Amino acid sequence: MHHRDHRPAPRRRLAAAALASLALTGCASFSPDGGFGAVEQLAKERTGRAPALLRTAAQSDAAAARVAELLQQPLSAGGAVEVALLNNRELQAGYAELGIAEADLVRAGRLANPSFSFGRLSGHGVEIDRAVLFDVLGLLTMPLAREVEQQRFEQAQLRAADRTVAVAAAAREAFVTAVAARQLVGFQQRVLETAEAASELARRMAAAGNFSALAQLREQSFHADATAQLARAQHQAVVAREALVRVLGLGGDAQDLRLPERLPELPAVAAEPRDAEQTALDQRLDVRLARREAEATARALGLTQATRFVNVLHAGYQNQSASGEPRRNGYEIELTLPLFDFGSARVARAEALYLQAVNRTAAVGVQARSEVRESYSAYRTAYELARLYRDEVVPLRKRISDEQLLRYNGMLISVFELLADAREQIAGVVGAVSSLRDYWIAESRLQTALTGRSPAAAGAAGLSSTATMSSAAAAAGH
Repeated sequence: MHHRDHRPAPRRRLAAAALASLALTGCASFSPDGGFGAVEQLAKERTGRAPALLRTAAQSDAAAARVAELLQQPLSAGGAVEVALLNNRELQAGYAELGIAEADLVRAGRLANPSFSFGRLSGHGVEIDRAVLFDVLGLLTMPLAREVEQQRFEQAQLRAADRTVAVAAAAREAFVTAVAARQLVGFQQRVLETAEAASELARRMAAAGNFSALAQLREQSFHADATAQLARAQHQAVVAREALVRVLGLGGDAQDLRLPERLPELPAVAAEPRDAEQTALDQRLDVRLARREAEATARALGLTQATRFVNVLHAGYQNQSASGEPRRNGYEIELTLPLFDFGSARVARAEALYLQAVNRTAAVGVQARSEVRESYSAYRTAYELARLYRDEVVPLRKRISDEQLLRYNGMLISVFELLADAREQIAGVVGAVSSLRDYWIAESRLQTALTGRSPAAAGAAGLSSTATMSSAAAAAGH
């Protein structure tokens, strides 16, 4: 005997969709790399170094070995970035968000566990009720819910890449600042040596009656100032080094950190990025993240509209048996009736969230374009100043020093005038180091503004070190 299905076609399609969704629940599983491959690719394109997700002892040991290898020689800017990406524990902690987002994604692709109810009544006889309920609404909306969680997972990947780029930029700037601070300590020591020589000579000449007391006091005052400035420069070098140590995530191996003697030389030609504003809109991670958030909010709005009136819907098999009576089979549907809340508040909230996300995306785009223009102006200004010191100020100071030495050999000036000129030459070199440091920091922030993230936080952090080194340069020329 054949049984014909008299259900309407839409019902058959709904049943088919439900069965298809149920079949897909078996496909929801975790990816081998936890979604870190996309993060690694995005970060490597923007930093030149590949980060690592340390989930096993073997991975941690390999990263530690690589860090030890990099610390065996004087560190470079690229080496500092690599150490930070392998060794920064806060960065590794942030990567845990990927696992959380992937777990939500996998859970969205699996049907909720069914519920089972059992009841037993006794009196004139024994009556037993049994029921198994399934979340039908969750089954029907599973594809859309999984798509929403997929969007959120992609957002988590972008956030992880954004944090990676931030750590890389911080490591690069901390490295430049630490090397410059160390280099300035050497020049401050030379200033102090000059001041000590002038102070001792002034003391001897005053004792012989060939030098006034006022002139001697001036030389002693400069010696005291030079001593104080060297102490400040040494402390700033410690501060800059420890800031680098923190970004690199070094602990007991911090004493193994070795820095080069001087900063890299200024490039022969300044960079001129093409279509910089469009590049920022296409490549910057914060712009991409804002777009993903708007898209995810839109998907969530669609899910909210789909479940606006049906909040909870469960269906399942039920049977009942009683003593001395045949078992009765049937089904049970549990539905929350929208008598008081028709879902309009949830829909209005979702629409407001979407409008908020769209406006934030536009604001991030405006900020990105502005920051690229500002960063490029800072980069070109820093380049021109560093080139001015390299090509004009320092060579001019040296020529003046050579002329003064000739005048001293001809007994046309005193030794104190020669020492004063030496101090001015050192001050010019300190200014050159400071300008070169500012260039490399500006170059790093320009690259970050083009393809990474907003450099505003790094710019604020760099003001204090710039001010400190500027004061040190001024003191050297006292």
